[in-house]
Amino acid sequence: MTIESDDDVAALKRIGGIVASVLREMLAAAEPGMTTRQLDAIGERLLERYGARSAPRLVYNFPGATCVSINEEAAHGIPGERVIQPGDVLNIDVSAELDGYFADTGGTQVVPPTNPQKTRLCEATRTALEAAMQRAAAGQPMHGIGAAIQRTAEKHGFQVFENLGSHGIGRALHEAPEHIAGYYDPADRRRLKEGMVITIEPFLSTRSRLVKEQPDGWTLVGARGNLSAQYEHTMIITKGMPIVVTGW
Repeated sequence: MTIESDDDVAALKRIGGIVASVLREMLAAAEPGMTTRQLDAIGERLLERYGARSAPRLVYNFPGATCVSINEEAAHGIPGERVIQPGDVLNIDVSAELDGYFADTGGTQVVPPTNPQKTRLCEATRTALEAAMQRAAAGQPMHGIGAAIQRTAEKHGFQVFENLGSHGIGRALHEAPEHIAGYYDPADRRRLKEGMVITIEPFLSTRSRLVKEQPDGWTLVGARGNLSAQYEHTMIITKGMPIVVTGW
C-alpha cells in the first residue's frame, strides 16, 4: 500500500506494535522441552488479547497462528509436536491484521547453549537488515536492498536464499511491490516510492542458496545440515530513513 493519511500511519503503528510485542514475548518464552505448538499457543493468546488476527491463518489458512522454524527449516514452519532442544536456531515470524491493516515481523535466536557460528549467523542477519534499511529511501532502486543483504552475508561468510525475499504489505499481507530479492538483481528496475509500505526480511544461511517446500505444503527447508536466520521489519518508505512500525 501507499500511505494516504495520518490515519494510515497510526493504524500501521498499532498493528506493528502488536506483532513486535508478540514476537518479543514468544522469543522470551521459548525454552528447551517446549513444543513448537505450545510456543505458538502463547502467540495466539497474545494476538487474541490485543484483538488482532493471525495473518497467515486469515489469508492462507495456515495451520498455526505464527510460523515457528527450527534449524534446517528456513521459513513457514508449522507449529506442532517438535520439541525445542538446547542449541536450536529458532526463528519466529509473526504477522497479523487489525482494522484492515497488516504488519509482519520476525526474529531469530539460539536456544542456549550457542556456538560461534550460530551466534555469528544471527548477528550477521540482523546487520543485513540494518544495512538494507539504509538503502530503503524514496527514489532509490529496490535492488539496493538485496545488494546490501548479499554484501553483508558474504562479508560474514554466509549465503542468501535466492527464492526468498521481502514484499509489499499494508492492506494485505502480501501486495505490490512483490518479491524484493534478498540478493543483487540488476534486472530489477523498480524504485522505492515515498509512502510505500514494505517489509525487509533478510534470510542468511550457512550452506544453501535455495529452499524447497516440504510435503506438508508449507515448510521451506534448505540443504541437509543447513542453518538459517531471518529478521524482519515492516516499514514506511520516506525520503530519508524508513519509519519502522515493528520496532522491537
